[in-house]
Amino acid sequence: MPTITLNNGLRVIFEHRESDVVYCGYVVKAGTRNEEPADSGMAHFIEHMGFKGTERRRSFHINNSLERLGGDLNAYTNKQETVYYATILKKFFPKAVDILSDMVFHSQYLQAEINKEVEVICDEIDSYLDSPSELIFDDFEAMLFNGHPLGRDILGRSTRLREYTTEDALRFVRRWYRPDNMVFYVTGDLRWKNITDLLERHTPKASEVLASAPPAPLSPPETTMAQRKTMDRNTHQAHVVLGAPTFGGHHPQRFALAMLNNILGGPAMNSRLNMALREHAGLVYSVDSYLTTYTDAGFWVTYFGCDGHDVERCLRIVGKELQRFIDVPLSPRQLASARTQLTGQLRIADANAEGYALAMGKEFAHYGTVRDTRKILEAINAVTADDIRKLAAEIYDPQRISTLIYA
Repeated sequence: MPTITLNNGLRVIFEHRESDVVYCGYVVKAGTRNEEPADSGMAHFIEHMGFKGTERRRSFHINNSLERLGGDLNAYTNKQETVYYATILKKFFPKAVDILSDMVFHSQYLQAEINKEVEVICDEIDSYLDSPSELIFDDFEAMLFNGHPLGRDILGRSTRLREYTTEDALRFVRRWYRPDNMVFYVTGDLRWKNITDLLERHTPKASEVLASAPPAPLSPPETTMAQRKTMDRNTHQAHVVLGAPTFGGHHPQRFALAMLNNILGGPAMNSRLNMALREHAGLVYSVDSYLTTYTDAGFWVTYFGCDGHDVERCLRIVGKELQRFIDVPLSPRQLASARTQLTGQLRIADANAEGYALAMGKEFAHYGTVRDTRKILEAINAVTADDIRKLAAEIYDPQRISTLIYA
């Protein structure tokens, strides 16, 4: 898989695929954790403003640029990156590079546009506050990463957003929107030289970006004590999350953790928590377990919603299932089944070309490694029952688990 670093510091990764459809985009290593304490929601705010006009294009021209060609232009922000991405027929790939590069490097952040778009974001915040099954995850991260940037919510605070100016936006962009803090990824039936020629034409020259110092390394979060908290949200049903810190994406046990989580409460209906809480006890409609992994930290969290009077019973059942992993090693048959299920899910996910391209770009951006599905599958198949049990004893230790309840 070809990779290159251009003279301006931009890293590029490309995978050839026999398809008339191209997936491409910029992964900018500028997310919520890169904000200053006073810059609530700045990374997400910048993402929105990227669609509101550049030196060459107005908002209408950006939003109509690829859609009128049958393509798609979009973006998202999370805790450690902002991604601007496009899906387009290969004959229009030069147009996609032009539009994406213009948004990333030449947005103007005009005050009149800021004043309008901030209200849109504030409406987004209000709608999020009306969704307790989503909001509880932000409150849990704030509790788990108390005082650390990873504990901040992505959307920010309305009061601070309404104060933002053009200069505030430019201050953040000048620091983080540098070619040497980004990766451009692309998959499709293209020629490598054509890709690099287009990027050299549409991105800043080295002399324009390398004079300033690169951003300082980010500090990892410190481990916090386990907590239990109940918040009165006046909801019809109780919403519950429980979880604990794990580790970053470099950790050698990351594949064992993925398998452990998949058995516990992954997306399949045969997960242990779904069988215990829904199929056997009939206490919940859905229960899930998730892993969130950053470069230097991570956490697992289990979520369920139930009647308020069933919360403690559900928590006891979850605790019993967690303890089973510690007390009873997986049998050879159970381990083989878990391997088959996880590798099958991975291979099916990789068949989603857009999702695969995004994962490829993010991995190269944060770890400098080229995604190799074959090696990932080998690593999953190398996980042993003892790996699972030892990891469960560490991760599912009751002394490490925090719980948050919306009552």
